[in-house]
Parts: sequence; structure tokens; C-alpha cells
Amino acid sequence: MALRRTLLTDEQWALIQPLLPPQNMSRGGRPRANDRKVLEGILWITKTGAPWWALPREYPNPSTCWRRLRRWQREGVWLRIRDALLADLDRRGQLKWEECFADATFASAKKGATKSAQPARAKGRKS
Repeated sequence: MALRRTLLTDEQWALIQPLLPPQNMSRGGRPRANDRKVLEGILWITKTGAPWWALPREYPNPSTCWRRLRRWQREGVWLRIRDALLADLDRRGQLKWEECFADATFASAKKGATKSAQPARAKGRKS
């Protein structure tokens, strides 16, 4: 018997579940994969860095997980989940905001960088 790896606690799931889009039950076809298992499959991939084809069988089909990841990204679900988890941590006093920062001004884009951020060119001709 395989042990089920849970990446989400029941408490985390209770916080996240209402943020997911409602299921459309009017369509026929195959039953929809369980949102919690799909989310845990996505988390497993992001945690391990493994390719989608390596997703263990205890999670839904990799294509299902990938499509749901893409849909939830388009619909802003990940931002809502992040905000809810941060708010919950803050409410419990587990965040130290004075130690947090989010700034990417130091990271210039390689090809789309401004002139001042582009690397200097060689000074002389190469022979």
C-alpha cells in the first residue's frame, strides 16, 4: 500500500478551496478530477522540479494538472491563494513584515535591458 503524500494540510485546504473557481457540472463526459489532488500534483511538480511526465500516479493525469495550473493562472487564482495565505500568517503573527521585501529592480532583462543595464562591449577589435 502506497503512502499518500499530502502537501497541503486540511487547514490550508480549507483556506484555499473557496478561492478556486466553481466546478461546471453541466457538461457531460469524464468526471472532473478532484481540485485538492490536482493542486497537490501541481505543488509536487513545483517542489521537486520534476518534468510533468514524472508526476506520481497518486495524483491526477499530468495533462489535467497542467491545464488546471494554466487556467488558474489566467483567472488570477494563484494571486488570491498567495494573498489569503499571507493574510492568514499575518493574522497569526507569523510574518515579520519589517524583514520582508520584494524588489526586482536589480534584475535587468538580458535582451530587453535599458542602455545603462546592458553589458559593456569589448573595447578593441578581436583578432
